[in-house]
Amino acid sequence: MGIEHRRFELIKIHDGFEIRRYSDSIQAIVSMPEKGNGGASESFMRIAAYIFGSNDLSMKIPMTSPVHQWSTMGKSRMAFIIPREYQIEDLPIPNDDGIELAEVPGGYAAVLRFSGFSGARKTSKRTLMLKKLIAETGYKKVSDPILAVYDNPSTTLPFLRRNEIIIPIQWTPEG
Repeated sequence: MGIEHRRFELIKIHDGFEIRRYSDSIQAIVSMPEKGNGGASESFMRIAAYIFGSNDLSMKIPMTSPVHQWSTMGKSRMAFIIPREYQIEDLPIPNDDGIELAEVPGGYAAVLRFSGFSGARKTSKRTLMLKKLIAETGYKKVSDPILAVYDNPSTTLPFLRRNEIIIPIQWTPEG
């Protein structure tokens, strides 16, 4: 069986990006001071430890995709989405008190997909591109952009990697 991916409903396709509606999710989130790419590796390892059994029940939780990364208020944040089969009250308590389990409401988002590396320079360029496309089509951004990384960078060739910039937006049926 493959890795579970976060579900969404495709709402509208634009030239260069699409609008999606995401369902509510439970996420394991860690926040750290912004450190560049080194911080992302440390954040990943901390959350991975939780789902691989570093919790009060020594319970393993299946990995999902994508991994979300974003910055807010001077902090770098990373989240793993918990598989849909779990309820928050059934999840073990992380041994790392810096990991927060949160129920995250779904919503609408503009999404720009890209392949290759997801380094800071490329991610920044793609984020600016999506912000411009959002403005040109009249949508309103409602929170910080998120980088979604789908593939393991150590086992997936760069040209086969799937990455996305996700920007939550306000949505009305008229567009």
